[in-house]
Amino acid sequence: MSSARAMLERRRSSRVLIRIPVKIYSNDSNGHPLDTPAEAVAISRHGALLRAPLMPALGTRIEILNSISQETREFRVVRVSDQSEDGLVELGVEILYPGRSFWGIQFPDERASVSPGFPG
Repeated sequence: MSSARAMLERRRSSRVLIRIPVKIYSNDSNGHPLDTPAEAVAISRHGALLRAPLMPALGTRIEILNSISQETREFRVVRVSDQSEDGLVELGVEILYPGRSFWGIQFPDERASVSPGFPG
C-alpha cells in the first residue's frame, strides 16, 4: 500500500482511463519501419499506458499517432510488460515534447488549477 501511495505522489499529472485508438511508428530489430495499431488505455499529459502487439526495448523512441486527432508525437518507452494471453503487451510511454491538446481532453488537475474569472 505504501508503494502505491508513493507512486501516486510521484506522478506529475493526473491519469485518465480512456480508450483511444493509436498507431505506433517504430523500427523492427532489422531496422524495417513498423506501423502498428494499438490502443491507449490510460493517459496523462506526460505519458500513456498502451496495449500493443509489439515489444520494444526500454528507452526506445517511438512515434504515436492519435487516430482521433490525427496528431503525432514522439514518446520514449519506459515500461514493458510480459506478453498476455491475447498476444498484447502493456507499454508505459513518456511523451518527449508534451502538447496540451495531443490527447484531446482536459485533465482533472488542469480544471482545478484555473483561477475563477480567467480563461484556461
